Amino acid sequence: MDPIERLSSREVYRNAWMTVREDALRRPDGTRGVYGVIDKPDYALVIARDRDRFMLVEQFRYPLGLRRWEFPQGTGPGLAAVAPAELAARELREETGLRADSMVELGLLDLAAGMSSQRGRVFLATGISEGEHEREPEEQDMRSAWFARADVEAMMRRGEITDAQSIAAWALLQLSGGDGN
Repeated sequence: MDPIERLSSREVYRNAWMTVREDALRRPDGTRGVYGVIDKPDYALVIARDRDRFMLVEQFRYPLGLRRWEFPQGTGPGLAAVAPAELAARELREETGLRADSMVELGLLDLAAGMSSQRGRVFLATGISEGEHEREPEEQDMRSAWFARADVEAMMRRGEITDAQSIAAWALLQLSGGDGN
């Protein structure tokens, strides 16, 4: 039994990318309350490695009002049923133009468990070949570049990479031995 019981749920907002709902609930002590939840389809994040260099993308993140470096990642409308490895390959190709011979799953991340149901799978892509990106209109300001391992870590320490999913994915890579094996 869940410690919190959902009594009712109502959708308060929807677009092609997300749904926001408000749930009426009862806590274990019997008191009632509400909880706002953002529902989004699961995403894939890809750490593309070619020898000792890693591909990052930079784009303007509207909610922050800032350009941010991060690992390629995403999902999209109508992609909830796509297999995680297929979604990862799609995101890598779309955002960077890269294709990978090998895609190894490193782990699972919860995006923001206190407010969102979205979860993400992290992949290490190797056996890289380059091609043309296939960016969506929302990604038209995106750019991508290769960085040495030391540079990625320095960018994280300096606060140039602040994306929580990218930092957590880097930790999963390190826990895997740094090479996904």
